[in-house]
Amino acid sequence: MTRNRYWTLADAPVLSGQKADAFVLKQGPVPKAGLGQALTRTIYVSLDPHQLYYLRERTAQAGAPCHARTVSQVVESQMDGFAVGDFVFNTNGWSEYALMGEGIWRPDYMIPRKLDPSLGRISQAVGVLGSLGLTAYAGMTVMASPKRGETVVVSVASGGVGQIAGRLAKQRGARVVGIAGRDEKCRFVAEKLGFDACVSHLSPSLPADLAAVCPDGVDVYFENVGGKVFEAVMRLFNKGERMTICSLIAHYNDEDGGAYRRAALMKLGDPIFKARSVTVKNLSVRDFVADYENEMLAYVAPLIAAGKMKYREDIRQGLTTIPAAFAEMLRGDNFGKMLVQVSPDQTLGRQFAARRRR
Repeated sequence: MTRNRYWTLADAPVLSGQKADAFVLKQGPVPKAGLGQALTRTIYVSLDPHQLYYLRERTAQAGAPCHARTVSQVVESQMDGFAVGDFVFNTNGWSEYALMGEGIWRPDYMIPRKLDPSLGRISQAVGVLGSLGLTAYAGMTVMASPKRGETVVVSVASGGVGQIAGRLAKQRGARVVGIAGRDEKCRFVAEKLGFDACVSHLSPSLPADLAAVCPDGVDVYFENVGGKVFEAVMRLFNKGERMTICSLIAHYNDEDGGAYRRAALMKLGDPIFKARSVTVKNLSVRDFVADYENEMLAYVAPLIAAGKMKYREDIRQGLTTIPAAFAEMLRGDNFGKMLVQVSPDQTLGRQFAARRRR
């Protein structure tokens, strides 16, 4: 009989998410779908820095699978609007099977939705055509609104959100500078994504390197990391600079992960910020789902289909690799949007066949 394997939290407190003993692999019976529910088989698990919040806060019920956005396929349904065989975006977590629908906990802004494989790879539903795409769209296009000729800096430029944010700024005619890690990431950002320049945060001369490629200062900063990167960019702010705080990866392992975010927002009172009339906005993607998700999809999907927006995924294989992949992602060792494929993706063959027919 088929069993359901899933990762859950061990008894040890979760501080960094980078220790194997924080998680334990369990198994149990595959759940049955009740009235108003559907049983889904996980295909892709999305691994994102924000999941550390759910782990630390132990948001879900004790012993439940660790939280994660997923791409899944319906295998049993008593849920209106979802039939067996449908591909869906949902929140199965670090689990092979899970229920969705009536009585199943999920964050209130992560509503299950059906996916159309003809529009692109279904894995993109937890990336460029999902919450990461919306995060980038909300933070860059809606909140920062770069103008033609302005200089935009994006940190973690080769990451899932940074890739998209930079390309959105390029679409508006801005000059875009990325900040990434090792040399191959910087080359990818400049050569494949089409940023105007990219510097490495690993360089001992980061402030000078950044100043050299931003001779006219910085008009928009899309903040993803904090720490020394933020300090280097801050020195180059122009008058009227707009800064969106999306994430602060450098501080996710702090005992109080929100302390640095609060400190960054407090810089509104800093003399440098006041003198330059810097606007700082704190981005929470859940505030944009209702009003901007469809708008983002309508704008970004055609760009992806036309090859005008490149997007790199880092896909690992197998449920058992999730904790190690999660730790790699938090350290910045991944290259692109981090995913783990848990079961076969039947749409890949269909898409390949469709491309050959065209």
